[in-house]
Amino acid sequence: METRNLTVKQVSYCFFLSIFVIIGFQAHFSEAETHYREFVIQAKPVKRLCRTHNTITVNGLFPGPTLEVRDGDSLVIKAVNNARYNVTLHWHGVRQLRNPWADGPDRVTQCPIRPGRSYTYRFTIENQEGTLWWHAHSRWLRATVYGALIIHPKLGFPYPFPMPRAEIPILLGEWWDRNPMDVLRIADFTGAAPNISDAYTINGQPGDLYRCSKQGTVRFPVGSGETILLRVINSALNQELFFGVANHRLTVVAVDAAYTKPFTTSVIMIAPGQTTDVLLTADQTPGHYYMAARAYNSANAPFDNTTTTAILEYKTAPGNAKKGKQSTPIFPRLPGFNDTNSAIAFTSRLRSPSKVKVPLQIDENLFFTVGLGLINCTNPNSPRCQGPNGTRFAASVNNMSFVLPKRNSLMQAYYQGQPGIFTTDFPPVPPVKFDYTGNVSRGLWQPVKATKLYKLKFGAKVQIVFQDTSIVTVEDHPMHLHGYHFAVIGSGFGNFNPQKDPARFNLIDPPYRNTIGTPPGGWVAIRFEADNPGIWLMHCHLDSHLNWGLAMAFLVENGVGMLQSVQPPPLDLPRC
Repeated sequence: METRNLTVKQVSYCFFLSIFVIIGFQAHFSEAETHYREFVIQAKPVKRLCRTHNTITVNGLFPGPTLEVRDGDSLVIKAVNNARYNVTLHWHGVRQLRNPWADGPDRVTQCPIRPGRSYTYRFTIENQEGTLWWHAHSRWLRATVYGALIIHPKLGFPYPFPMPRAEIPILLGEWWDRNPMDVLRIADFTGAAPNISDAYTINGQPGDLYRCSKQGTVRFPVGSGETILLRVINSALNQELFFGVANHRLTVVAVDAAYTKPFTTSVIMIAPGQTTDVLLTADQTPGHYYMAARAYNSANAPFDNTTTTAILEYKTAPGNAKKGKQSTPIFPRLPGFNDTNSAIAFTSRLRSPSKVKVPLQIDENLFFTVGLGLINCTNPNSPRCQGPNGTRFAASVNNMSFVLPKRNSLMQAYYQGQPGIFTTDFPPVPPVKFDYTGNVSRGLWQPVKATKLYKLKFGAKVQIVFQDTSIVTVEDHPMHLHGYHFAVIGSGFGNFNPQKDPARFNLIDPPYRNTIGTPPGGWVAIRFEADNPGIWLMHCHLDSHLNWGLAMAFLVENGVGMLQSVQPPPLDLPRC
């Protein structure tokens, strides 16, 4: 009898436990929202630096709309192309699990949305929270077509840091006093480097230090003693940037939508594509304080040496009343443009909050040289050969300069079984071993143009060492991998030493990122598991380098069953 009663009690307990689990499961999904938006890509007059340009925008806004969602939410965004250029949109840093069709890079996962057409991006945020962003992924439209994508924790889940009084997206950008697409078109024709930008911007405004810009300078009011969260995004086209706020310390709490061990600093270095979340406490004398950004330039190349500003404005600062005279804002101390030591000192402090899962047994050990190159011309110094010594600029990974297909996108060709669009023989190591950061023979400066992919089995544990080269110039190349985030396990200067350097890898609490820079004249190592099937672009996020071919793509094969396989393409997917 006692045994029977015990069994009944166990059955009853299991029954009620199952009910609670089902209710909790339903509640979890009932909390998730679906966000419907329409993004109209269109030209709109925008005045900066005393001149008005017909600028490509989204919904007439520059920068574009901020998307605020929660982990677990879905987005349905109809992109309507009313501009005169082909366009695609990329949701930078979103994993897009099994769904490359929503990733957005032109000719990689989709054909472009042609003028007068539309395409609806449908995707779900899965186990991600923090600051990401979205931008055009067609040619140089990204110069003005971009915005913030903020992912809050699920309802009932707090931040792993004190709740800030306010959250402010800070979008750092670049502005050309001409049509950026014309800048690119001229560079494509001449083979020379494109013209540098004329200004940097904070939330679309250059700030006090530029002509005709003072009235538009962005101001952020703050109360004394308040702590605010700055969600800093480098949406500049071609430039790493230093950023700081005068007299205020910044506590770094996340990068690329991944939390970090908090640490304080007076300045951050942030590359195009990257995001950095910082807490700022208004603990100074009430007044006006500049937040500012200017170039970190690691290459021996021309760059925009101007400074963009916004103003942190205490609500009780003298002169905030209408009749009062405001004091001149205090300026932050930023590193010099070539201060690599400060850049590395910042990035080397990044750690995950606790021990993280890092692949230990490696299936694919890849060594990728990344850098510039030059294409020799049969008619040097002709109008189409205006690069160094009568050449054309190029860039490559493992001496392969990536060429986007024209007849179809890579993913559509793969899914449809269309031959002749790409090959899967991308080299795992450089075709020729050389002193990568030394005096490189000119015979190795010319890359091979090709559309080559590297095939990965589903679930493969991957290590990539990115090795900068001194061809043309050493440089910090911010490498972005679509569809994934990865552990940054080590970095150093000079040539990577496979016998000695792995001993210094951080396999305990490395930071997770979706974009990582190579130290100029050095290397950086990452690891990830190939758990997302599809074709995923990997490229330098300096768009001039992407245009020259500093890219490749991974083809991650399907695994077993539906949950490890690419989902079918949507019916409205554009055709080439």
